[in-house]
Amino acid sequence: MPLVEFHFDFGSPNAYLSHRVIPSIEARTGARFVYVPVLLGGVFKATGNRSPMEAFAGIKNKPEYAALETQRFVARHGLTHYTRNPFFPVNTLRIMRGAVAAEMEGLLPAYVEAVYHHMWEEPKKMDEPEVIKAALDTASLDGAHWLARADDPAVKARLVANTDDSVARGCFGSPTFFVDGDIYFGKDRLREVEEAIVERRA
Repeated sequence: MPLVEFHFDFGSPNAYLSHRVIPSIEARTGARFVYVPVLLGGVFKATGNRSPMEAFAGIKNKPEYAALETQRFVARHGLTHYTRNPFFPVNTLRIMRGAVAAEMEGLLPAYVEAVYHHMWEEPKKMDEPEVIKAALDTASLDGAHWLARADDPAVKARLVANTDDSVARGCFGSPTFFVDGDIYFGKDRLREVEEAIVERRA
């Protein structure tokens, strides 16, 4: 089975949408996606990239088309719980450090599910510590624990290392996927990701 990686930041709505589609790909292929937390702000700084909101600003028709493609993707995959976050953009530094800590403690899937829910299904301003704590508490996670872990130097260093390594391998945004090291960018490449998994599995 090929090694399939999902390099993500909670601040990307397209990464959230990919997260919701990944289980169906896993079910069809038998592959398991490895979730790799990266800091999108660090990726942008290292690559000179900007968010679509900034990059498309002032370009006639492009933001509207991007929104249309998102609507089509949501409809195609039946993602009825997706809600645009009214606080977007959200500074994801704390919650991404929390993801690294959760990975280190073997609790990444539950943490990811909780944070994505409160970012893109029941959206909140997930860069305020008290909001993060309350959101994680409602998911039966210890919000105070994860906020404290986000200040751990080892956690901070690992998020930096993840981000630097991702950029070194070609990442310039989120979501980014790797299938046995081959890079694919964006939710619209998920079909190609699945095809690559099937090809390598065969």
